[in-house]
Amino acid sequence: MALKITLKPNEKIIVSGAVVTNGNNKNTNLIIENNVPVLRQKDILSEKDATSPCSRIYFIIQLMYIDEENLTDHQPAYWKLVRELLYAAPRLTGHINQINENILGGNFYQALKLAGELIGYEQEVLKHVRAYTDTEPIAQNI
Repeated sequence: MALKITLKPNEKIIVSGAVVTNGNNKNTNLIIENNVPVLRQKDILSEKDATSPCSRIYFIIQLMYIDEENLTDHQPAYWKLVRELLYAAPRLTGHINQINENILGGNFYQALKLAGELIGYEQEVLKHVRAYTDTEPIAQNI
C-alpha cells in the first residue's frame, strides 16, 4: 500500500536515508510506493540538538531506522546510552524495555515513537526540577 505525504513549502523529509526538501512555494504530494523508512521534519532530530540523555537515545534509534545498513555500528552506542540512563533513572526500566523489544523486533519506527515519549517525560521531570530550584533557597555554605 502506498504512502501519500504532503510536504509544505521548504519542508524536509527523510526517505530511505535521503533528505528531500520541497523547494516549491506550494504544497507537494509525494507517493512512496514501497516500504522504506520515512521521517517527517517534525520527527527528525539533528545530532547537535541531541543534548540530553533521552534525546541522544532518540537520535541513535533514528539512525537505526534510517540507516539500517549500518545497524551494527549504531547498536553499541544505543546500549551504552541505555545503561547510563538506567543507572541514573532505574524507574525508566519499563519504558526502556518496551523500546528494546521494538528494536530487537526490527520495529524501529515504533521504538522511535516510544523514545519521543521518553523525551517528553524527561522534559517534564526537568520542569519540576527547575520549579523546585526556583522556589528553594540554595545553601550558602556548601
